[in-house]
Amino acid sequence: MPNAEAPIVAEGEGGGGESALGPRLRLRRKVRGLSLQTLAERSGVSIGQLSQIERGISSPSLRSLRAVCAALDMPVGWLFDNGEEADPADAGLIVRAEKRRFLDLGAKGMSKELMTPDAVPGVQMMRIVIRPGGASGETPYNQEQGAKCGTVLRGVLGLELDGRSHELRAGDSFAFDATRWHRFWCAGTEDCEVLWVVTPAVY
Repeated sequence: MPNAEAPIVAEGEGGGGESALGPRLRLRRKVRGLSLQTLAERSGVSIGQLSQIERGISSPSLRSLRAVCAALDMPVGWLFDNGEEADPADAGLIVRAEKRRFLDLGAKGMSKELMTPDAVPGVQMMRIVIRPGGASGETPYNQEQGAKCGTVLRGVLGLELDGRSHELRAGDSFAFDATRWHRFWCAGTEDCEVLWVVTPAVY
């Protein structure tokens, strides 16, 4: 699992609008009839941080997100749900382009679309779009197991591995052991689009 302090995207388009993450968490909290204080007590995440997350001011770490979702009896994957019903014939096998689950991490300047079904948790592919200035965070993070690879579809991707920075452009690819400390960001003046694959799945 990613470092406790790692931002979600430790794998996370915003377009300037409010992230959908916060409103979805707030709606679920209200459906469950919980106050911010109660949710804070159950999840171990401070009231102040929860409030900022719900208002789209900040993005939680992956560990914090999992703790909050557990306190809400809510799978993390629900945050990617686009509300579309999958064709039964596709279930567990195919994800149609128009039915990808989407997560806007506005506070981090990026978004992710899940491109693989939940039925195969051993691997997960995402389309990540990072806006200029957007990043996975200032602090590198790692996972206890697995690997990551991908290719840049457009723009310029900055990728730091164990303290060494690299720039990748459209057509360039990468692969590394997920136990290595890493972070990534948009290194150009235009949106950076990346096809990102991680094993095992993290969402």
